[in-house]
Amino acid sequence: QVHLVESGGGLVQAGGSLRLSCAASGRTFSNYAMAWFRQAPGKERDFVAAINWNVGSTYYADSVKDRFTVSRDNIKNTVTLQMNSLKPEDTAVYYCAAGRSPSYRVYYKTTGTYDTWGQGTQVTVLT
Repeated sequence: QVHLVESGGGLVQAGGSLRLSCAASGRTFSNYAMAWFRQAPGKERDFVAAINWNVGSTYYADSVKDRFTVSRDNIKNTVTLQMNSLKPEDTAVYYCAAGRSPSYRVYYKTTGTYDTWGQGTQVTVLT
């Protein structure tokens, strides 16, 4: 089991950048696929990006492709979401998630694939 804590959210002007970090506790971090989701007020929690166990594959929502980059450090037990060219529609609470589902590569966009979640960090992009 891992415990996740996000940081790095805040206010930023449109076109700016933010870097979110997710710190994981637990000795088996490298066994988990990691993902970022976001949830705007009144909306469902949506997939943003994911990265598999050995950093070999990354996945992105179409809305963030070419703007966001997900990475992980299995030594430091961290996963990072670098967000560039931010838009007002990126405003949401961002959640870090971890999972070990054998069907991850098929269902990585689905919240049910992940069994551990952080508390979330607010990102607000101003027009």
